[in-house]
Amino acid sequence: MPTLPATAAAETLALRALAHVAGDMDLGPRFLDLTGIDVATLRARAGSSEVLTAVLGFLTAHEASLIATARALAVAPAALVRAHETLMGPSE
Repeated sequence: MPTLPATAAAETLALRALAHVAGDMDLGPRFLDLTGIDVATLRARAGSSEVLTAVLGFLTAHEASLIATARALAVAPAALVRAHETLMGPSE
């Protein structure tokens, strides 16, 4: 099980990624369309583990979006992938 600091760091990175995606004219609408999350739900639940996991899953599923977001956040793409893995928890 991930440690509390690792989970907190993953959540922080996911929030930064969400802010980038939501503010991007191409990524934002695509994220909403593909996840089925509406704007009101996104606003109300932005910090929830479900939304944070969804945004990282969205990015890891599309390499160009992952790379663009990593570049915008000044992190390695692998950091976003690790954050997604941390928030997903152990696979059974």
